Amino acid sequence: MSQQNSKAPIETPFYYGWVVVFIAGLGVLFSGPGQTYSVSIFIDYYIEDFGYSRSLVSGIYSGATLCAGLAMFMVGRFIDHFGQRAMMVGVGLLLAVALFWNAFLIGAVMMFFGFFMIRLFGQGSMTLIPNTLVPQWFIKKRGRALSVMAIGGFASSALLPPLNTWAIETFGWRMTWGMWGVALLVIFVPLAYFLVRNKPESIGEIPDGTPKPVKGGQNPAETAEVNEKSWTLKEAMATKAFWFILFCVTVPALVNTAITFHIVSIMDLKGLGTGVAAFVLTLMAVIGFPVTFISGYLVDRFSVHYILAITFFGHVMTLLLLFFTNSWWMALGFGVFWGFVNGFERIVLSIVWPNYFGREHLGSIKGLAQTVMVIGSALGPLPFGIFYDWLGGYQEVILLTLLFPVTATILALSSPQPKYEDYHG
Repeated sequence: MSQQNSKAPIETPFYYGWVVVFIAGLGVLFSGPGQTYSVSIFIDYYIEDFGYSRSLVSGIYSGATLCAGLAMFMVGRFIDHFGQRAMMVGVGLLLAVALFWNAFLIGAVMMFFGFFMIRLFGQGSMTLIPNTLVPQWFIKKRGRALSVMAIGGFASSALLPPLNTWAIETFGWRMTWGMWGVALLVIFVPLAYFLVRNKPESIGEIPDGTPKPVKGGQNPAETAEVNEKSWTLKEAMATKAFWFILFCVTVPALVNTAITFHIVSIMDLKGLGTGVAAFVLTLMAVIGFPVTFISGYLVDRFSVHYILAITFFGHVMTLLLLFFTNSWWMALGFGVFWGFVNGFERIVLSIVWPNYFGREHLGSIKGLAQTVMVIGSALGPLPFGIFYDWLGGYQEVILLTLLFPVTATILALSSPQPKYEDYHG
């Protein structure tokens, strides 16, 4: 797919980068069928139709997620080699194939590969590619552009749980997978092919769409990070803050994935049903979106490790609310509080690494963090499934899970930003 076009695919009265942001946000939205908040709606139907135990399905999902996470480093290399446009189209096609595969499941082996493909191409690749595409088109307005793109993620997490619930009840879970596959092929793949370009230079533009003023012979973009100290991965690993924060960023992946994966079953045991479970997931997304702007305001004015500690204290309160939930109004309160915590963590967990260790080697540092987070999200659902099969419920494992955010709160408070000079003479 050549990038040597001399003009934009369509004429717009505004900077074409915003069209790219729209497609990137659409890509994040269509990552939804591979996200836990979407897959969780299918789990009880799998257990009922195939006669599998909850721990077996949880184990298959965890193993597939782990394998998909370990394969993600190759996706990054392919993006650098082939470019975002080719990868976006290719991954869109592969995700559609994966969704059709899931529509024809006949056993545990097919289920494993089905989970593996939707986690690799959906949850992993369809979020990674947009997040590498948008920064190519924006520099000074990069944060604003990424915030707009994030609307796709919030829309996905808000819409897919109730849509899946309705579609499965109306057409069955097999047809629902097929419908998402068709939607990808009809809506997303053609738009990505025709409208996406890897860089603004390919259409004769520059990042942000406006010339950068030159004062005193120096480009302001060249001096934007003059006071920032960048650490290598090896240097960062020599600090206690690195290891404490690494544990901290693993906790939301583990806890949120576990709760989201089993949310239908948890609410059923509390007598609240699938509809309430889907509503809680939607409510969390709706509340979380505006909260991200609040957390963004706070991290610019207070030390990140304090905001991080508050976030994990919020996780403690969220788990306690879930433990005591026994009515629809308590489920409503749980969803609202969970949304607040989710809104905080989306910003804080992203900003802590560049704030602490700079941007020059951020890829290698966040790469290690991403691997650990994938392991956390892979292992999270399994203990919940095992406890359900052993004890017939989740109350005990919810209490045990409290240990993770409690520990993370303490470690976050113990992890102020390390001083570069202390480790470099």
